[in-house]
Amino acid sequence: MILDGDTTTSGATLDELFRRAGVRASQALALCDPPNRASFTDGAPRTLTYGEADRAISTLAARLHALGLKTDAVVAIQLPNTVESVIALLGVLRAGMIAAPLPLLWAQHEIVAALRGIGAKAMIACGRAGAEQPAKTAMLAAAELFPIRHVCAFGGNLPDGVVPLDDVFASSNDLVHASVRPGPAAAHIAVVTFDVSAAGIVPVARNAAQLTAGGNSIFLEAALPQGANIISTIPPSSFAGIALSVMPWLLAGGTLALHHGCDPGALYEQSETFPDAALVLPGPALVPLAEAGQLLACKVLIALWRAPERLAGCTPWYHNAALIDVAAFGEIGLLASPRDANGKPAAIPIGGKIMRTRAGTLALRGPMVPTRAFPAGKALSPDDFIDTGFTCAIEGDVLAVTSPPAGITAVGGYRFVQDALDALIAEADPAATLMAVPNGLLGQRLAGRSVDPQTLTAALQGRGINPLITGAFSGRRRASAA
Repeated sequence: MILDGDTTTSGATLDELFRRAGVRASQALALCDPPNRASFTDGAPRTLTYGEADRAISTLAARLHALGLKTDAVVAIQLPNTVESVIALLGVLRAGMIAAPLPLLWAQHEIVAALRGIGAKAMIACGRAGAEQPAKTAMLAAAELFPIRHVCAFGGNLPDGVVPLDDVFASSNDLVHASVRPGPAAAHIAVVTFDVSAAGIVPVARNAAQLTAGGNSIFLEAALPQGANIISTIPPSSFAGIALSVMPWLLAGGTLALHHGCDPGALYEQSETFPDAALVLPGPALVPLAEAGQLLACKVLIALWRAPERLAGCTPWYHNAALIDVAAFGEIGLLASPRDANGKPAAIPIGGKIMRTRAGTLALRGPMVPTRAFPAGKALSPDDFIDTGFTCAIEGDVLAVTSPPAGITAVGGYRFVQDALDALIAEADPAATLMAVPNGLLGQRLAGRSVDPQTLTAALQGRGINPLITGAFSGRRRASAA
């Protein structure tokens, strides 16, 4: 189990890592869209070489500068798992700004709650993502957030006032380099992601060195070679998404093939196109996909477990592909380890960067773990250990994660405060109920009951509530909530 990763790249920014890969092979394929892109968002599938991606990143950075955004401005990003999501992330960083990726299914209510406290100045979205309209939602959120002066978006049918971005992929001479800031470049805040605790949505900031440490733990544990190709079903909208996909890709300098949702046919097509690629996917999807024969072409699998308490009871792995389990503890940190000789998940050792608190919860420290509150504030913990809130038990000289943080309901990659959910539903319909029920792929899903579900659903949608919540009453199911 690698907790720290290699430190040889810890002084590099994400932009510097990208440029290194581009210098080595400017004509090599860098990014590749899902083959079924048109089924969930606008436009045909894109493929970009490192040279083409470099120009798009610089053009987007120049566009942000032209809007009058300054160094260290926070730019929120809400995009599906497509080429644009990576270009937007790296474009914001090249502009010397701070990227704040948002979960794709977050609606107006959550966006406002998340961005209100961090002073975001702009948002980047898209016209269509499945049944949702992120650009429209961004405009509604911006109307409630005074600091946001610009909403930009990819795709067609954009609302009035939205700055179109599709032309960043056209040839351009607007080449820029990352803004120079005092001190080590990798020590500046690069990304803000969002955790959910009993207190609500919590911004978590990381610099490039911390992101690299997280990515290195995956890169080294999976023994990825230089030039390795990666297929990722996990979007870069969280620390786990960035650490499991973007960072190993930057470190390896191969191709990052993106996959949105969980479409077995499209995933099989991508694995045939990149037969030696490492596949990043949700842990609960491992067995169903393996039994369906969808993983036969894969040699390395990297499985993300957002509910690490489920790892201990998962099915042993006896297939030929090497399997790396990655336990994600919200936005605090990751633990990556290969399956043991018996096909079972590795135990979590006690000591060093891992401890059990007096409250019986697991705490982490180390180079990937966030250290300070955002915006700039006091240290999160005086002893460097950050409590994840996940309860754990001591079994000899190892730990076993037993349950998620108290009061939190997790649906795939989305977390909700149960008390807040109950209050929200009671306000709209005092007689309605909403509960979390077990689900094989998502861990849990939301199921609601109301005498008049159509009226309740309409009321919740009108208030900009997450579609995972409104869908609990309308019968809509989103199994791609990873």
